[in-house]
Amino acid sequence: MSSTALTQGAHHIGLTVPNLDKTRRFFIDTLGFAQVGERPEYPAVFVSDGAIMVTLWQATDPETAVTFNRKNVIGLHHLALQVETQAALDALHNKLQSTDDVVIEFAPEPLGGGPIQHLMCEIPGGIRVEFIAPSA
Repeated sequence: MSSTALTQGAHHIGLTVPNLDKTRRFFIDTLGFAQVGERPEYPAVFVSDGAIMVTLWQATDPETAVTFNRKNVIGLHHLALQVETQAALDALHNKLQSTDDVVIEFAPEPLGGGPIQHLMCEIPGGIRVEFIAPSA
């Protein structure tokens, strides 16, 4: 790791979402995050897994908001979150399969042909999230 880097990791990731409550519930109910703050006038909620905070902002007008296209829009391509084990990744995959408004892009598979496993999905609101498990 570079000792000349001027930053020290991610403090938080901010995501604009079409339905703040639905996305908040996904992070809390499905992923087990805790809500650590809120700004109702903004409106925004802050959720955390203890390692990273995610800020969720309500889009002003979801009906006219432009959805992200990973191949043609500059910006966040996806959010990658680490899980503890490959067994945890498999359990999460099973849970995501029965979670409303989640579209699984691909089930757990080797990342780049190596021992690390990952899966990709769209969470409520259409944001792509990757889940990665370290090798055994």
